[in-house]
Amino acid sequence: MIGLSTYAYFWRMSEQVPEPMSLDDVLRDTAAQGLRLVQICDHPPLVTYTDDQLARLRSLADELGLTIELGTRGTSPAVLRRWLELAVALRAPLVRSMWTAGDDRPDAIETDRRLREVVPEYEAAGVTLALETYEQVGTVELVAVVRSIGSDRLGIVLDPANVVARLEHPDDVTARCAPFVANWHVKDFAFSRKDGWVGFALTSTPLGEGLLDLDGIAATLATADNPHVRRDGVNRVVEHWLPWQGDPETTTRLEAEWTTTTIDHLRRKNHD
Repeated sequence: MIGLSTYAYFWRMSEQVPEPMSLDDVLRDTAAQGLRLVQICDHPPLVTYTDDQLARLRSLADELGLTIELGTRGTSPAVLRRWLELAVALRAPLVRSMWTAGDDRPDAIETDRRLREVVPEYEAAGVTLALETYEQVGTVELVAVVRSIGSDRLGIVLDPANVVARLEHPDDVTARCAPFVANWHVKDFAFSRKDGWVGFALTSTPLGEGLLDLDGIAATLATADNPHVRRDGVNRVVEHWLPWQGDPETTTRLEAEWTTTTIDHLRRKNHD
């Protein structure tokens, strides 16, 4: 199933535009594009929602025919418990998190301890906790911890673009993580020379115009022995790394165009 992350609305939700989109706006726009999944990722205001606000958000999602997934950062048991509460209230089947969060960068032993403390609570609630591939932690370490805990409710969010900054090849990372992938962040990427030809910039591109091997990754995930994979495959959640384009109008227009282009490309490739 194709879904949209709030990262696909990064600029349109930001205070740098005159009339930022609200979370309700994002849900309505996702549904208007014929999708059934939205991932509310790294959206701190959600933590402050009252029970009534959460109920209204869930009611809107129901009205629009949307499944909600959530995303936070870190492995602090207190943080993961709070996001589990939010997931239960919103009937979200998945919470994406990351090994590190700001200055909180535990080693593998501490990360293992923290996860063993909270994963049973995710199991009891029927919610999957999935840690994203990111440059701060190598995927060998990430897979080792996930494999060691051995829970069907602990998986990995595959983001092949993130790992390039750690000099890990996306194909290698996909193969290594495939048995544990519960979610796939889809964004294409490319390198470009910086001004003056000194160094490179790694940024996003519209899907199909960069270096992401979409078909190869999909094939690897489809053939993996993976308890997290639904009958219709791993959910594909669209994100962007769109740089600011100099003014709000150009930036928000391009962000919306990239989203439409990515959705159309995934549908043409039968990745819905």
